Amino acid sequence: MSITLIFLAAIAAIIVWWLAGQRLASKPWLETGSVQLPAHDGADRPPVPAVKIGLFVFLGVVGALFSLAVSAYFMRAASTDWWGMPVPRLLWVNTAALALSSASLQWAKREAGHGRMEALRPALVAALALAVFFLAGQIQAWRELTAAGYVLADNPANSFFYMLTGLHGLHILGGLAVLAHTTVRAFSTEVASDRLRLSVDLSAIYSHFMLAVWLLLFALFAGWANDFVDLCRTLLN
Repeated sequence: MSITLIFLAAIAAIIVWWLAGQRLASKPWLETGSVQLPAHDGADRPPVPAVKIGLFVFLGVVGALFSLAVSAYFMRAASTDWWGMPVPRLLWVNTAALALSSASLQWAKREAGHGRMEALRPALVAALALAVFFLAGQIQAWRELTAAGYVLADNPANSFFYMLTGLHGLHILGGLAVLAHTTVRAFSTEVASDRLRLSVDLSAIYSHFMLAVWLLLFALFAGWANDFVDLCRTLLN
C-alpha cells in the first residue's frame, strides 16, 4: 500500500501545485465557463476554463485508479502461483508511437497558440494517426501473446497484463474521440479560435498524462519497476 500512497500523494501534489500557480481563489464548481484569476501586477490574467480544471480533477481520479491497480499487481506478484510472461518486442514500437503522438500534440499546441493553421493540421493528423497505430499495435501484441499460449486465465501475471493494457487502451480510445473531433474542427476553419486552441491544449495535456501512465506500466511489465521498488525497500530498511 505504500506504493499507492506515494502515487496518490504525487498526484495530489501536482494538482495543488497547478492550482496554486494559477492563484485559484474562486469556487469553480459553482461557476460555468471560465474562472477569472488575479495577476501579480494587478492586471487581469486570462481566465482559466472550468473544463481545464475538470480535466485535472479527472486525471487525478484516473491516476488513483491506476495506482490502485499497480499496488494490487505488486501484492499479487508475491504469490507462489505467479509466473512472469515475456514482453513482446512490439511494445517498444508501440511506446515510440505513443511518445511521438504526444510530441505531435505538443507541436500542435504551439502552432495553435501562434495561429498557424497550415502547421496545426498536419500536427493533429500525425498525433491522431500515431495514437491509432499505438492501439492497433497493442491489439497485435495481444494476438501474439495468445498465439504463444499466454492466455488471460493461464496465470495472474497474464490477467494483470491484459487488464492494465486494456484499461489504458480504453482511456486512449476516449482521448482519440476528442482528438478526432478537434482535428475535424481544425480542417473546417481557417482561423485558430480560442475554443480550438483550448481543445488542442486539453488533448495535449491528456496525451502527456497517458504517455506517463504507459511508461509506468511498461516499466512494470519489463521488471524495471520491481527493481526500483526493491531498491526503495532496501534504502528504507
